[in-house]
Amino acid sequence: MLKNRTPMQSEIYETITSDILTYEMKVNTLAKHAENALDILEMSDAVKTYRAAGIICDLYEGSAPYRPRYIVPDYEKFMKQGSAFLKIEPAKSLYDAINNLQILYRHVPSITTFPVYIGNIDLLLEPYIGLEKNDPNYVSDEAAYEAIKRFLIYIDRTITDSFCHANIGPKATQTGYMILKAERELQDSIPNITLKYSAETSQEFAIDAIKTGMITAKPSFANHDMFASEFGEHYAIVSCYNGLPIGGGSYTLARLVLSRLAEKTTNLETFLNESLPDVVAQMVQYMDERIRFIVEEVGFFGHHFLSKEGLLDYENFTAMFGMVGLAEAVNHFMPEVERFGHSEKAEALGVKIMEVLQAEVNKYDNPHLKATKGHYLLHAQVGIDTDIGISPGVRIPIGEEPPIYEHIFNAQKFHKYFPSGVGDIFTFDQTVAKNPEYVLNLIKGAFKNGMRYISFYGDDADVIRITGYLVKKSEIEKLSRGEMVLRDTVVLGKGAVDNAKIYERKVRNESN
Repeated sequence: MLKNRTPMQSEIYETITSDILTYEMKVNTLAKHAENALDILEMSDAVKTYRAAGIICDLYEGSAPYRPRYIVPDYEKFMKQGSAFLKIEPAKSLYDAINNLQILYRHVPSITTFPVYIGNIDLLLEPYIGLEKNDPNYVSDEAAYEAIKRFLIYIDRTITDSFCHANIGPKATQTGYMILKAERELQDSIPNITLKYSAETSQEFAIDAIKTGMITAKPSFANHDMFASEFGEHYAIVSCYNGLPIGGGSYTLARLVLSRLAEKTTNLETFLNESLPDVVAQMVQYMDERIRFIVEEVGFFGHHFLSKEGLLDYENFTAMFGMVGLAEAVNHFMPEVERFGHSEKAEALGVKIMEVLQAEVNKYDNPHLKATKGHYLLHAQVGIDTDIGISPGVRIPIGEEPPIYEHIFNAQKFHKYFPSGVGDIFTFDQTVAKNPEYVLNLIKGAFKNGMRYISFYGDDADVIRITGYLVKKSEIEKLSRGEMVLRDTVVLGKGAVDNAKIYERKVRNESN
C-alpha cells in the first residue's frame, strides 16, 4: 500500500480500488487524472479567483484539452462516402448501415469519451427500409424493426453515457415510427432523442412521439423553425439540448454561475455595470485559451480522420458561453414577495440581466469561432450534480413552479437568447398521458410564441429527465444501495436527485 500519497495519487488509488466503478469508468477516470496532471493553460489571476469562488466553472473539461468538447460529425456524408480510415464502404443494406454507424460511433471523441451526437437516425436509416421485394437488399418491415430495436439496445449498452443524443424528424418516416415503438418497449435511458418539430411534422407522428415521451422522457421537442433560422437546416441537437452545426461542434462550454456572482455584489447597479462586464471578460479570456490550445498546440484538425475525411470542418466550429442561476440572481436583488416566475418585476429584471449578458458576450471575437462569425453562443447550462440552490439556466426553481401556462409564458421570454441550447421540463400525471393532444397543443402554442425546447415525462415513468440528460430511477436506487451500474451518468443523476430536488418537480395535470 502506497504511503505518503499526494492528493492526485490518492484520487488514482481510490479510482482503481473502487467497487462501484466499472472497468470502463475506471479507465476514463484515470485518463482524466492524467490530463489534469498538466498545468499548461495560461489564465489571469482574476480568472483563478473567479474559479476558486465557483463563479466560473469549466464543467470538468480538464487542464489540458486535447479535443473539442462536443463533436457533431456529418453522418449523412459518412453514409454516402464511407470511411477510408476505418475501411468502410458505403452501406447497401439496412444491416450495412447499422454496422457502419456502430463502428463509427466507437471513434467519435468528446468530453465524455462517447459520441454526444449519433445522427438524425431516422433519416440515416430510412433509405434502406421499404425497398421492393426484388431488391437484393430488401428487408421486411418485421426484420427492419428487429434490427432497429437491436441497434438501440447496442447504443444503450455500449455508449454508457446519456449525453449521447439522436435526432428524428421533422418529417414522419417509417423508421421514425419504428424508433418510437422500440423506445416504448425498451424504456432505456440512452440515447437521448429530440424530435425536430415543425409544420412539416404530421399530427400522427407528433402524437406517437408524445406517447413515447410519457413513458421514456424522450423524445423532447425542438422548435425546428427557430433553430433553422439561426443555423440553417444543417444543424443538430446534441448532448443535453445543445444546438450546433452539423459537421462541426463546440470547442468548449464553461459556465457563469450568476447566483454566486450576485451574492458577492453589493447592489444591482454594480452587478449590471461592473460585475457582469468584468466576469464576462475574464471568462472569455479563459475560453479563448482553451480553444487556442486545442487548435494551435494540439492541432486537432490537422490529424484526426474525421477532419481529413470531411466529416468535420474547422469552419463549422463555435463555442458555448454557459450560464446558470438566473432565478437566484434575480431573487437576490428583489424583495421576497417578488419571486422569479411569479412576478412581472422579477421577470423584467431577468430579461435585463440577459440583455446585459448577451451584449457583453457579443463584444468579443475569437478567430477560431468560424461557425458563428467569431462570437460565442449563449447556452443555458443544465447544472451539475453538486449544485445546491442553483437553478439550471433560466429555469424557475423546482418546487416554485407556477401554473403551466404561466410557466410557459415565463420561459418563452428567455429562450430567444440561447441558440446553443435552453429548455424546460414538465412532469405530467396519467390524466395527461391519456390525452396527448393536450400536450401537443401546449407545444404548438409555446413554439408559436418563441419557446425553443420542451421536455416532458409521466410521473410514474422509470426513465426521467434529470436536467438535460436521462436516467432511470431504478438505476439510481441500485447505486444508492452501493451496487455497480453500467451507465456513468447515473452517478450524476443521483447527485442531482440528492441536491437539486429532481423528484420534487410539480406534477402537472390539465388544471395546473
